[in-house]
Amino acid sequence: MRGQQAMRAREKRAIASVNNNLGDAVGQLYVKDYFPASSKADIQNMVTNIKAAFDKRVSGLTWMDEATKAEARKKIETMRVGIGYPEKWRSYAGLEVRADDPVGNMHRARLAEYRHQLSKLGQPVDRGEWWMEPQTVNAVNLPLQNALNFPAAILQAPFYDPAADAASNYGSIGAVIGHEISHSFDNTGADFDSAGTLRNWWTPDDLKHFEAAGTALADQYSGYEVLPGLRLNGKQVLAENIADVAGLTAAYEAYHASLGGKVAPIINGMTGDQRFFLAFAQSWRTKTRDAALRQQVIGDGHAPGPFRAQTVRNLDPWYDAFQPKPGQKLYLDPKQRVRIW
Repeated sequence: MRGQQAMRAREKRAIASVNNNLGDAVGQLYVKDYFPASSKADIQNMVTNIKAAFDKRVSGLTWMDEATKAEARKKIETMRVGIGYPEKWRSYAGLEVRADDPVGNMHRARLAEYRHQLSKLGQPVDRGEWWMEPQTVNAVNLPLQNALNFPAAILQAPFYDPAADAASNYGSIGAVIGHEISHSFDNTGADFDSAGTLRNWWTPDDLKHFEAAGTALADQYSGYEVLPGLRLNGKQVLAENIADVAGLTAAYEAYHASLGGKVAPIINGMTGDQRFFLAFAQSWRTKTRDAALRQQVIGDGHAPGPFRAQTVRNLDPWYDAFQPKPGQKLYLDPKQRVRIW
């Protein structure tokens, strides 16, 4: 269905099995070799700056009631952010692994996972629990915990490079951080309050304004044709696109705040803003078979990478940086640019 021509190599499937069933054990090895404390400290600083930028934007909203605004800011303030790896590693002490029994290993691993999940019943919610392994190239927002996880593997090039300048890092991993923060305020995350409780904390007028902006963004993405005759479903990918627009905006403002009033240097003939947007585009480079692309458009909540890169059309600084003109692909009339947060 995805156009795959052959089964994955056996050694890759074997590694995936170990990774799936002993994720934290593999993660400890990965972090030891590939994620130094200096990177964690740098990312933590970026998270602090981007949260501050998002909070500043919420504070300045003219369309939001003060009561709604207070709950939104409380949600930002109490957001728990995990960087690189969990504070507490999972123990596999009760799982027996035998070198000569791969099928038995699988059965025992599944039973161990079952018992691990059952052990949570009746216990307080662990708001520091991770739902991704450190060696996973991804990130996640956890609305029930009001928490974010940024695994060590996504804190690598091309998303993050400790040797790169601030513009590149804020444009790539900064946009990812902003994206995950913004998921707390997309059309799904906004249904949860700062304590992770499912409740409506919006005034009717605020919710009406928010939903109208979401509709405009959905309509924008429904206009994108991915394959001949196949367009995106804007409502289906709305949550991710809200997070992209809001997250990139917050990352951009945090980048400028990080300059401390100084002018960004020109590097390789490009300004800081140009490097920021270029890094964002580069982080969405993909190579996908048409069959897999079709399946993604039909059933996934994420738009394909090239269309997520087009998020820049909604940001005014993009136009100052590269001067796109009416009629060009990456130009959008000011009245059609969507601003939600």
